[in-house]
Amino acid sequence: MLANKTAVPAYAGQKATSGLRLAFILVTTLFFLWGLSYGLLDVLNKHFQEVLHVNKAQSGLLQAAYFGAYFIIALPAGFFMDRFGYKAGILVGLCLYALGALLFVPAAAAGSFAMFLFALFVIALGLGCLETAANPYATVLGEPAGAERRLNLAQSFNGLGQFVGPIIGGSLFFTATQGSTTEGLASVKITYVAIAVLVLLIALLIGRTRLPDIREQGTDLTSGVVKGLWQHAHFTGGVIAQFFYVAAQVGVGAFFINYTTEHWHTLSNQNASYLLSIGMISFMVGRFFSTWLMGHVRPATLLVVYALINIVLCGVVVAGIDNVSVVALVAVFFFMSIMFPTIFAMGVKNMGTQTKRASSVMIMAIVGGAIMPYLMGAVADHYTTAVSYSLPMICFAVVLVYGLRQRAR
Repeated sequence: MLANKTAVPAYAGQKATSGLRLAFILVTTLFFLWGLSYGLLDVLNKHFQEVLHVNKAQSGLLQAAYFGAYFIIALPAGFFMDRFGYKAGILVGLCLYALGALLFVPAAAAGSFAMFLFALFVIALGLGCLETAANPYATVLGEPAGAERRLNLAQSFNGLGQFVGPIIGGSLFFTATQGSTTEGLASVKITYVAIAVLVLLIALLIGRTRLPDIREQGTDLTSGVVKGLWQHAHFTGGVIAQFFYVAAQVGVGAFFINYTTEHWHTLSNQNASYLLSIGMISFMVGRFFSTWLMGHVRPATLLVVYALINIVLCGVVVAGIDNVSVVALVAVFFFMSIMFPTIFAMGVKNMGTQTKRASSVMIMAIVGGAIMPYLMGAVADHYTTAVSYSLPMICFAVVLVYGLRQRAR
């Protein structure tokens, strides 16, 4: 079940073999799986407000548990993969994902918000393993020059998962919210059991497939010398930018349904969930389109332009103009599309033997997503949901600074 130990040069500048292509296809399915989980999370946020009667700040604890797990698991996952390889990390991640999904059964039976938090925490432990493995694995399955485009392509299927998630949640979760707590949670339980089955089937497929064990070269490929991890300016800046970007992305989605029902008054919770899916379509299209565009425009330049646009769009959202601000909020998803994979690929590029460790720290930066929803929820409870969107606007300004610095390199 462990990774095939036949060494394959990571940066050999040769055409991809059929084994590398198969590896890339299988890894891409993982991006869909955690996109699906994340797409459901924002719907659960609103659903638990309705069924379990928690306020906005409390519902933000869903994201705190979810993204806090990334911070905890990232370094252990990196050490584990240093010893056993990417494939072993992927399999452990899938098993934890399935276990967390199955924990939704006792959580639903008890009607306990705390138990749901724990189940999501376990799911996210698995997703943290998957992201620590799959993101750098996608970047090294070919030449360094194509790392950003390769990761953006794989992440496009993450966008597909994020699109499907709100459709499933909107169709199933909001059909019984007027009944008892048990009725309101039954569809949640069934959905996550089905996800657990799917995840275990994919784990079985990957376990039976021989994947190349990519070995990073032992030097910094730019300077020819080994540097300490934090001596790489592009990496250090990438960690900071990733923290603030993920905080922005998670915050934008966490209160999307609240915001749209408040500023488009004819929308129900269910229709707002479908509108969130439109946002995720925009996110997915943005990734596919921008992956193509990166063949003509430098990734750093694209990052700068998209960050600037999102700062403006968030300003419109904060203004709280009925209907118009909702359209602006949906548009934010398109221009967020390339940010995570582009920052990640820039941050771990040319890190040699430190790639797995650098990847772990970059995944730890996802903890920004654990902090932002609670802060936004607190602002929304004391002021308005519209005002709370000033926090993601600040985060996009940090991404802008990183993009400008990378563009100048």
